Amino acid sequence: MNRNPDSSASASYPGSRSSAGHQAPEDQSERHMRGLANLARVDGHGGAEVLAAVEAVSPDLARYLVEFAFGDVYARPGLSLRDREIAALTALAAQSAWPQFKVHVRAALRAGLTRNEIIELVIQAAVYCGFPTALNALFATGDVFAAMEEE
Repeated sequence: MNRNPDSSASASYPGSRSSAGHQAPEDQSERHMRGLANLARVDGHGGAEVLAAVEAVSPDLARYLVEFAFGDVYARPGLSLRDREIAALTALAAQSAWPQFKVHVRAALRAGLTRNEIIELVIQAAVYCGFPTALNALFATGDVFAAMEEE
C-alpha cells in the first residue's frame, strides 16, 4: 500500500489534500453539482426529499451531505455504486439506522442488486450484528418492497 502523501492517487480526487496538507482549490459549485448528481443517482427523487428536509433544519449540514458524502466519497473511483450500496446497507443495519437503511434498499436496487441479494445481505448481518438487527433489517426491507409494489 502506498502511503506517500505525494502519490498521484491521493492528489487525483477533487478536494483532496496536497502533500503540504492544504486543501486543493476547487470550485465549490462544481463539487456541489457533482454531489447533487450522485445523490440523484443513488437516491432518485427520494434524495431530493431528504435533502429538502435536512435543508429546512440545517442548510450547512445539507451542504456537507451533498458535497462530502456525494460530491467527494461517492465520486471516488475505487468502488462501483453497487459495492458502495452493499457497504451502506451493512453499515446502516449495524447501526440500526432504519430510515436510512430503507433509502439505501431502494438505492441498492437502482445500483443493480436484486431483491434476493439484499435478503442475503440481511441474512449475513445476522452473523455479525445479531438476530434482532437482522430481523429489523428484514422487516425494513419488506416495507420497502411492499411500498414499491404499491407504486
